Amino acid sequence: MSIALRALWAAPVAAVVLSAAAHAGDLTVVGTGDGIDLLRAVGTAYMADHPGTNVIVPPSIGSGGGIAAVNSDKEVLARIARPLSDSEKDAGLVATPVFRLPSAFFVHRGVGVTGLTSAQLAAVYAGKITNWKDVGGADMRIRVVRREEQDSTLLVLRQSMPGWKDLALTDKSKTAVTTQECMNTVKDVEGAIGFGPFTRALESELVVLKIDGRYPTERDYPSAVTVAFLHKAATVTPDAKLFIGYAKAAKARTVLTTMGAVPVVE
Repeated sequence: MSIALRALWAAPVAAVVLSAAAHAGDLTVVGTGDGIDLLRAVGTAYMADHPGTNVIVPPSIGSGGGIAAVNSDKEVLARIARPLSDSEKDAGLVATPVFRLPSAFFVHRGVGVTGLTSAQLAAVYAGKITNWKDVGGADMRIRVVRREEQDSTLLVLRQSMPGWKDLALTDKSKTAVTTQECMNTVKDVEGAIGFGPFTRALESELVVLKIDGRYPTERDYPSAVTVAFLHKAATVTPDAKLFIGYAKAAKARTVLTTMGAVPVVE
């Protein structure tokens, strides 16, 4: 990895989220927590090339929150991780896919497991396997962290992960509202397992599992979510258009690829 990319990756959140208040030159991108670290890195790169613009990527309010903010004209640009409905498209909302993120399962470092079969994974989330020793790990209770039914990653898992289409998730679980909450819970709670979009940042504090022997970055890994920018044709600003174009260009694609995403090239 180049020194420049390391600097972008390591850039503090404060370099991107500079202020909660709006000022001239601010470009705020609200919405999903999926891929937030990647979007902040792209924002840092953009600001280096466009010093007159301050890109702000605040904490997650979910895809639905981002859609509502743009639809109500409270924000010009949002980030989403689910397809638009026909009614949302009819309202003038436009989604621009930027990158795909594999849907990863991650566990607390103390569980002693680095991989599961898809059948074991489904049994864990169904509450049929309740101790890590039953899948070769520590003698420790499995603490399941799930997401809401309309969460983008869960929807992708139901569409693509073997055994998940009609899987009834155990009621002995904690529901995390955002990706960051899920990650923080798994990091802090012994025995915990959760899921969310894959980024390289996960590897620094959690154990990312192989499923059926495949790591999320491997070609045959089954599940991924697409992160897109959202705007209204009637309200999009020149700065927002420029940033969307930048996120699709070569420099941003290099940043995204280095961090574990797959850029969407159209």
